[in-house]
Amino acid sequence: MAETTAICQAAPDAAAIEAMARAALARIPSPFAEHLADVVLLIEDYADDETLAALGIDEPIDLTGIYHGRPIGEKSSFESGALPDRIHLYRLPILWEWIETGVALDALVHHVVVHEVGHHFGLSDDDMHALEDAAGEETAG
Repeated sequence: MAETTAICQAAPDAAAIEAMARAALARIPSPFAEHLADVVLLIEDYADDETLAALGIDEPIDLTGIYHGRPIGEKSSFESGALPDRIHLYRLPILWEWIETGVALDALVHHVVVHEVGHHFGLSDDDMHALEDAAGEETAG
């Protein structure tokens, strides 16, 4: 009887997700990249209760990432003492979406990072969806 070996792979940890996110940030083109140097990237398992409540989200699994800060167009050179802009990625919701959708994990992390970077530049969710749809039509046509 042939012996079978079960392959059990551990879920990617925060460091692995961070490496994918940093690779995604490195692919952001100029002139946008120059505006990201001071943005802090944080990887956490889930959003905290305060963030979820502020967004009206009941299930932590529903939030894969969030941008905290003021969009570039709203910043003033007279501001001081503000926290740095931050992009939070939430590892477990990202992994859940990865399992549910079958999308490559690095592509999914790239998508979430680009989405949150869009908020850094002041784009709304609707604006980003329209851009994604337009990009999809260009590649399909």
